Amino acid sequence: MKSRLSLKNSVKAALNSLTLIILLLLSGCSPSNKPTYIKENIAQSIQDICKKEYNLDLKAHLVGDTLWVYLAVEDLLVKSDRPEKYVEKFIVERNQDIPSVDSLKFEYLIKPIPDTEKTQEYIYNKAVLDKINNVWKVLRRVVFSLNRSETSEPKFYSLIAADIKNGFQMKEIFYYLDLKKVSYEYISWGEYQHRAIQDVDLNPRIIGDKDGNYIDYKNITMQEFIIGQILHRIKLKFHKPEVDKNADIDKEIIKIIAYTVKIYDFKDFDAVELNNLVNNNRIVLNRPALWEKTTE
Repeated sequence: MKSRLSLKNSVKAALNSLTLIILLLLSGCSPSNKPTYIKENIAQSIQDICKKEYNLDLKAHLVGDTLWVYLAVEDLLVKSDRPEKYVEKFIVERNQDIPSVDSLKFEYLIKPIPDTEKTQEYIYNKAVLDKINNVWKVLRRVVFSLNRSETSEPKFYSLIAADIKNGFQMKEIFYYLDLKKVSYEYISWGEYQHRAIQDVDLNPRIIGDKDGNYIDYKNITMQEFIIGQILHRIKLKFHKPEVDKNADIDKEIIKIIAYTVKIYDFKDFDAVELNNLVNNNRIVLNRPALWEKTTE
């Protein structure tokens, strides 16, 4: 169990470098103005191009406004000859949302700790990374060659690289306009890294599953994306970390929520409810009060 947890932490730390490689790849291509693909055939097109040009067998599924791309690999991570060291300043024991119809509810248990030196022992297997990069080349080509009407292209994309030998996956979910904005340099690479939801999961069902049958392919809603991005931003803020050890954790999380709903102009909620499990501090802000936080 200890080795699996260590592997999971190493995978999370490695996500940052993968994102930078993807973004370098994205920025180096010039999108075409001529529509080549339509929403209805995008999944099959991605599968066909990946097979024809890179001999990659992957599975793509379009569900509503969400395109899922599943790439089965083996030995995604390998042990590094020169492990990198980093310092941990916070411990995030809990960071999750509470399902609600009208509110955005979050509870968290985040504590500052004495500076602790950690070691990142795993790095990406270059051969596998090349496969992932080739998928991104194809994905971006198709995305930028779709018809441009409001309903003619998927809104969300989920790319999953599943290590079917060792039983873990890395998943990234992004919003189509964020991909376009970073490609045209309207937002920075660092901001895109915060907007694209990255996660790691250990699951024995992954082992041997070349087709991604264990995945619940579903349509991702804007509310689900907003909640996922808020949790992702909280994780980055305190894992990297991006704040001083003496920071007011409640205020930092409120700023994250206010900023996220503002950039997407998301208003499909009545209130935000926070529960800090360290001190049992409960905070409730209605939507106008939260929006005021975006100007502070």
